[in-house]
Amino acid sequence: MKRMKILAYPYSVWMAIFIVVPILLVLLYSFTEGDIRNLAELRFSTRSYERVLEPIYLKVIVNSFILATLSTLFCLLLGYPVAMIVARSNPKVRGMLLMFLIVPMWMNFLLRTYAWMSILSPNGFLNRLMDLLGLPRLEIMPGKTAVLLGMIYNFLPFMILPIYTVLSKIDKQYLEAANDLGANNARTFFKIILPLSIPGVVSGITMVFLPAVSTFVISGLLGGGKTPLIGDLIEHQFMWEGNWHFGSSLSIILMVMILISMAIMSRIDRNGQQEKNGQSKV
Repeated sequence: MKRMKILAYPYSVWMAIFIVVPILLVLLYSFTEGDIRNLAELRFSTRSYERVLEPIYLKVIVNSFILATLSTLFCLLLGYPVAMIVARSNPKVRGMLLMFLIVPMWMNFLLRTYAWMSILSPNGFLNRLMDLLGLPRLEIMPGKTAVLLGMIYNFLPFMILPIYTVLSKIDKQYLEAANDLGANNARTFFKIILPLSIPGVVSGITMVFLPAVSTFVISGLLGGGKTPLIGDLIEHQFMWEGNWHFGSSLSIILMVMILISMAIMSRIDRNGQQEKNGQSKV
């Protein structure tokens, strides 16, 4: 037991240096004002948090959560059927389908976003195709639609894989029992498959919503500055404005909102596990 504790010391030190200390510094800067290079000159202030309440910044925060929620919803609607198809496919075909899902994830996130720029830009592939077909051009980029499409494309695999993992582990005896008792496909899905897949759905929603709400690369490239999200605000404050106090307050607010979202998802997952256990006992 003592040996195991000793082995955990390097990890504890690593967490303290690279996680705890940065969070404490961000928290310190968010409640102070003054020169960040001299901690002794920092003065307590809540002006950064008061600035967040200005309509222009509240609008950005609301838009961030709306786009993140929409992208998560679309990923769920698209990802669940795909996960079911993969889970029910022949083992040989299943491996190929999983490869098609995973290989694009090996590419750099920035390169995948640049690829969507070449597709959705005013002179991109999509509008050239519309010209060839004699159809009116689509004014998608820059704008919210382009940002939403970029989010869905980049984060869709993170929804499919957790759901597929859960669906592939569902005991087929449940499905056979439902069939023997006269349940049709729809009733079998809503009474057995969907409840048992809730843990995968919750994991997928968490893995999509969290990066979507904090992204700044997709909104910066596909939004063209017209659709700033909270991630863009934070990056702008730290990298360009040099206002670490306001950037830190935005970071703390985003972190609190993410923690609240994770707590809600965890509670839903816990309730789903309890229902699953209850069904198993029955």
